[in-house]
Amino acid sequence: MAKAPPDFEAAEQALRWDRSLRYPQLLRAAELLESGRIAAAVKRLREFLDTHPLDVGALRLMAEAARRSDRHDEAEALLAKCVEIAPASMAARYGFAQALLKNKEFKAALSETELILKREPRNPFFRSLRAGGLEAIGDYAGAALVWRELLDDYPDKPKFWLRYGHILRGLGEQDACIVAYRNATTAETGFGTAYWCLASLKTHRFSDADIERMEALCAKGDCSPEDRTQLHFSLGRAYAERRLYEKSFGHYARGNAIHRTGMQHDPDVRTDYVVRCKALLSEDFFRARSGSGCESSEPIFLVGTIRAGSTLVEQILASHPQIEGTTELFETAALINRIETEGAQRGTPRLPEALTDLDPVTLRDFGRWYLESARLHKKTARPHFTDKMGGNYAHLAMLHLILPNAKIVDVRRHPLACGFSIFSELFATGQNYAYRLADIGRAYRDYVELMAHFDRVLTGKVHRVFYERLVEQPETEIRRLLDYLQLPFDPACLEFYKTDRIVTTISSEQVRNPIYRDAVEQWRHYEPWLGPLKSALGPVLDSYPDVPEFGAGNR
Repeated sequence: MAKAPPDFEAAEQALRWDRSLRYPQLLRAAELLESGRIAAAVKRLREFLDTHPLDVGALRLMAEAARRSDRHDEAEALLAKCVEIAPASMAARYGFAQALLKNKEFKAALSETELILKREPRNPFFRSLRAGGLEAIGDYAGAALVWRELLDDYPDKPKFWLRYGHILRGLGEQDACIVAYRNATTAETGFGTAYWCLASLKTHRFSDADIERMEALCAKGDCSPEDRTQLHFSLGRAYAERRLYEKSFGHYARGNAIHRTGMQHDPDVRTDYVVRCKALLSEDFFRARSGSGCESSEPIFLVGTIRAGSTLVEQILASHPQIEGTTELFETAALINRIETEGAQRGTPRLPEALTDLDPVTLRDFGRWYLESARLHKKTARPHFTDKMGGNYAHLAMLHLILPNAKIVDVRRHPLACGFSIFSELFATGQNYAYRLADIGRAYRDYVELMAHFDRVLTGKVHRVFYERLVEQPETEIRRLLDYLQLPFDPACLEFYKTDRIVTTISSEQVRNPIYRDAVEQWRHYEPWLGPLKSALGPVLDSYPDVPEFGAGNR
C-alpha cells in the first residue's frame, strides 16, 4: 500500500517565517509585520539583532520584511546567513531557495532545492519549488511531471491545478490545460483566477451556465476584490463571444476600476523619461561611443508595447532554422538595476543619465554578461535568438551600447486596437498604466515619441513591423524582416503555427494557428466607449501608421 503524502497544512506551518519565535520582541515584530507596519517591525528587529546577531528567527523576520519591501537582494543575503548559521534548518533553506528563484538565480535555486528534497522528498512545498525552478529554465516537460505527481497526492489544491494548467498551456496541450483549469474552478468555487485563465485562452468558450455562475459569484458580498476583478474580466470576454459588446465593455470597465484601486501610477514619470532621453541621447552621444560594447550579433530584440503582436513575430522567427525563440528575458532588467545602483554611488542614479559614466570596457563586459546569462534559456546551437521583452524599447540606448550589432525589431499595432486589447487584459504583475484608457493612450504616445527619436539618432538601427501589414501580406513582410536580419527567406516562417516550441505569453494559442484577421478590427465593436483613449493618443492616432512631429504642444 502506497504511503500517504505528508499533511499539507502541517508542512505549511513548519515553513512559516514566524514559527517558534522565542522572544517577546520578535513576537511583537511579527505582529507588526503581519499588520503591514514594516518600518516599525524593522526598527524592533534591528534593535534585537544588535544584541542577538545570530538569531535565525530574527534574521528570517528581517528577510521577510525585506521581501515585502521588494528588496529581494537583501532578503537573499539574510537568508544565506540563516543557512550558514543553521544549515540543518529546512525552513531557512527553503526560504533561501525561494529568494534565489525570485532573483533569477535559477541554477543555484534548483541546487538548493535538491538539497532539501533529499531530506524531505515528498514535501509538497519543496516539490512545487522544484517545479517552479524547472519552469524558469524552460524545462516544461520536467515541471509538468512534478505538478502531475503533486496533484496525485493533493488533488484538492486549486493553485496546483492552475500551475499545472499554465505548464500545459505552454506546452500547447490545450485540452488537458482546460481540464486543469476546470478542476481549479471545481476545487474552489469562488476562485476567480481559474475562470480568468479559461477566458484568457481565447479559444475556449464559456457556456450559459458558466456565465450564470460567474454573475452569481460577482454578486456575492464575500467575493474578494481579486476574485471579483477576474470574474468581471472573464465576463467581459464571455459577453464579447456573444457579441453583447456594451455589456462586455461594462464588465471590463468594472474589472479595471477594481484592479487599479490603490495602484500607484504617475504618467508624468514615463513622459519625463522620454524628454530626458531626447535631451541626452543625441547622434553625438552615440558617435562618441562607437566601437564600444560586445561585437556579438546573436540577439534579436523584439520591442514595443504589450498586445502589439510580438508573440506572432517571435513565433515566425523561431520557425527559421537560424533563430531560436526563447521568451521574455529579464537580463536587461538586471543590468538596468546594476547600472542605476552603481550610478547612485556616483550621483547619477537614473537612466539615461547613468549611461554617461560607462566606459568601453564596462559596456563590453555588460554585453558579454547579457549573452552568458541569456544562454541559460537557449536549448539549441542556432546562431541567433530572440528576446521578446517588449518594454526594452525604453532602453534601446543601453542595448545599442552594449551590443551594437544586435538587431532590434519594433512591433507596432494600431493604437486603438492595441489600447483596447490592453484594457481588456488582466496582467499578472506590473503594467500599472494598463487599467485606465487615458493612461494607456498616454503610454502609447510616449512610446511612439521615444521610438521616433531613436529613428532619428540611430538611423536604420530599428526595423518596424506593422501588425496589420503582416496580417494582410505575411510573405512580403516576413521577407522584409529577414532581409533586415540578413538571413535568407525560409518557407517554414510562413507555416510558423507548425513549429513546436514552448510559448508562455497571453497569445500562446493564436500563434499555434494560421494568421487570422478577426483581431485586426475587433476594437471597432467598442469604439463608442474609447473616447478617453482617443483623446490621450491625440496626433499619434490621427497620423498612424505615420508619426507626427513631436513638439512641446504634442506632449
